[in-house]
Amino acid sequence: MEPIILNGYYTLIAATLVLLLGRVLVKNIKFLRDFNIPEPVSGGLIAAAIITTLYYTAGITFQFESALQTTFMLIFFSSIGLSADFSRLKQGGFPLVAFLIIVSIFIVLQNFVGIGLATLMGQNPLVGLLTGSITLTGGHGTGAAYGKTLSEQFGVQGAVEMAMVSATYGLVAGGLVGGPVARHLLNKMGHKPLTDEVDSGDLKGEYDNQTFEKSARMRLITAESAIETMALFAACLAFSSFAYGYMTEHFPNFKLPQFVWALGFGVLLRNALTGMFKFDMFDRAIDVFGNASLSLFLAIALMSMKLWQLAGMAGPLLVILLAQTAAMILYAYFVTFRFMGKDYDAAILTAGHCGFGLGATPTAVANMQSVTGTFGPSHKAFLIVPLVGAFFIDLVNAAILDRMMAFFG
Repeated sequence: MEPIILNGYYTLIAATLVLLLGRVLVKNIKFLRDFNIPEPVSGGLIAAAIITTLYYTAGITFQFESALQTTFMLIFFSSIGLSADFSRLKQGGFPLVAFLIIVSIFIVLQNFVGIGLATLMGQNPLVGLLTGSITLTGGHGTGAAYGKTLSEQFGVQGAVEMAMVSATYGLVAGGLVGGPVARHLLNKMGHKPLTDEVDSGDLKGEYDNQTFEKSARMRLITAESAIETMALFAACLAFSSFAYGYMTEHFPNFKLPQFVWALGFGVLLRNALTGMFKFDMFDRAIDVFGNASLSLFLAIALMSMKLWQLAGMAGPLLVILLAQTAAMILYAYFVTFRFMGKDYDAAILTAGHCGFGLGATPTAVANMQSVTGTFGPSHKAFLIVPLVGAFFIDLVNAAILDRMMAFFG
C-alpha cells in the first residue's frame, strides 16, 4: 500500500497534537515526571507506536513533510547562535573547554566500543563506526553522508539503512536515559524539586538570561519584535542554505552539516548587530521561537520513526547499540559528572551529554529542560551544551572519524 502523504499543513497539525499528548501524559503519569522524560519524547513514542500498529494491522504507513522538520531544526540552531552573545560566551571559559575534552574522549571510546563488538561478532569494523559516533554523536545527517561513503568506497552493504536505524535508535535512547541519570544524581546529592509557584514570566519586560531553561515561561514580545526576529531567522536559514550548497559543490571533502552554518551565522549576526550597530536584540522572541521550533522538530522526528525497522534490526546491530547506551550512561555518570564538578550544573550537563552523545543536540536541550523545569535553572549547562553539541563537537567528530576510517578501512 502506498504511504499516506501528509503535506506541511497536516504535518504541523500532527506535530502539535503529539506535543499536546506529551504534555497530558507527563502531567498525569507520575513515572514520566519522576524520570524527567521530555514531553516531545513521551508524545512522539506513543504516536510512533500507533503508526506501527496501523502498519502491522492494516499495512498503513505515513509520509510526513521532511522539509518542515528540517526547517524547525535550522530555526532551533539559529536561535542558539542568535542567543550567543560574546560577552556570555566568555562565561563558559574553562568549563566549556573541559566539557569539550570530556565529550571528545567519549567519541573515541564510543567508536572503539562499536569497532570492538563488531569485530568480535565477525562484522566489518566499519560497522562499529557506523553504530558509533557517525550516527550516535553525528545524528541522521552525518549518518546518511558517511553511510553513503562506507557503501560506495568501502563496500559496506546496507550502510545507509543501518545508519538511519542507528541514528533513530540513538534519538529515542538519548531522550529516555538523560533525565533519569540526572535525576538519580540529584537525588543522591539531596536536591529537592522546586515547589510549584506562579511564574509571572517577564511581564515587566525584563530578560533574565534564561534562554531555553524555562520553555513554558511567559515571554513579553510584540508584533514588531516578532517580525524582526523572524527576519533574523530567515537570514540565518538563507545563509546556511547558500553556504552548505556552495561548500558541497566546491569543497565536497569539507563536511559541515547545514545546521552548523545556521548556528555560526547566528553568532556572527548577533554580535555584529549588537556590537557594531548597537541593535536591541529581542532575546525574548528568540527564546519563544527557538523553544517552539525545538519541540516541533522533536515531535516530527519521533512520529516519523518506523519502529518496525528497529524491530527488524539484525542481532549484532542491536547488541552494539545496547552496549553503546550502557557505555553512555556509565561514562556520563562516572566521568562527565565527576570531572565537571560533581554539583548541580554537572548533573544537568550529564543529562545534556546523554542527549547528544546518543541522539542530537535538540534531544540534549529537551533533556535539560525536563530536569531544570523540576529542580531549577542551570545557566552554565544551557550555555555550554548547545555550543559544544551543535558546533564544536561536529568538527571534532569529523576529524576523529576521518582518521579512524583511514586506519580501519
